[in-house]
Amino acid sequence: MLDPQRLRTFRSVVATGSIQGAADQLRLTPSAVSQQVAALQRETGLTLIERVGRGIRPTPAGMRLAVASGETLRGLARLGALVRDLREGRTGHLTIGHFASAGLAWMPTIVASLRKEFPDVMVELVLNDVPGGSTLSQPDIDVRIAVAGESQPPGFSRLPLVDDPFVMVVHKRHPFAGAGAVPLAEFRDEEFVANDFADSAVAIIQALAYAAAGFSPRYIVQAADHHTALAFVARGIGVTMLPVLATADLPGNVRVVALTDPVPVRHIYLLIREAIAAAPAARRVLDLLRDVTT
Repeated sequence: MLDPQRLRTFRSVVATGSIQGAADQLRLTPSAVSQQVAALQRETGLTLIERVGRGIRPTPAGMRLAVASGETLRGLARLGALVRDLREGRTGHLTIGHFASAGLAWMPTIVASLRKEFPDVMVELVLNDVPGGSTLSQPDIDVRIAVAGESQPPGFSRLPLVDDPFVMVVHKRHPFAGAGAVPLAEFRDEEFVANDFADSAVAIIQALAYAAAGFSPRYIVQAADHHTALAFVARGIGVTMLPVLATADLPGNVRVVALTDPVPVRHIYLLIREAIAAAPAARRVLDLLRDVTT
């Protein structure tokens, strides 16, 4: 088995781009970092870094190891947290899945309440909208965006939560800033800023809406999240279509424009594991989700 500490050190070298950077980040000496990387190379039988001028870079094998070891190290961190919680008397466990904007808007309130009301329950949050990523298992309660044709895992019940309409976010000097609801087709000649990954649920809903309005948007910026997209719009670079939930904290010089013909909507629902649905902590999560979405 590979040494986890050596893997963590090597990933820090890759992330910072240097032995010195990793040493500063990990509060080790450069010599200690070099020794751990050398030991990992002996352990794996692979050349993991190579010299480039006065610097270093990971080899292809090193980069693959750095990326692939991430989930393993996260799993070990979760295991360590489990041991710590068990040692402190927390015996229950509840995993909640969520997507980014729901995490920002709802999860802090929910987790704070659970920690106060159920101190013996371990609560773990996992993102369910990371491309190519997956949790080790289906969360006990999973807040999701509906996608046509998706399957429902066995042993889970599905409950509708809230409908979240989309709006267009524009610069404050845009001709539609301050306007009432605007037909989506009126934006056909605009330059757009993408705000999610191409195969995400949000991107699919957006694409269907544009098709219904009779045009394909011209994207000039491919941003992978709504915060980055909003930063471009705030500088007068393009417009971006966002669900209302993602517009809670907007830059001062952008404006929200309601849409018509069509009004794109994402349907948010939750999956709950039937085996834990009657547990007090699980019931409290459902109550809290209803509170924050009404």
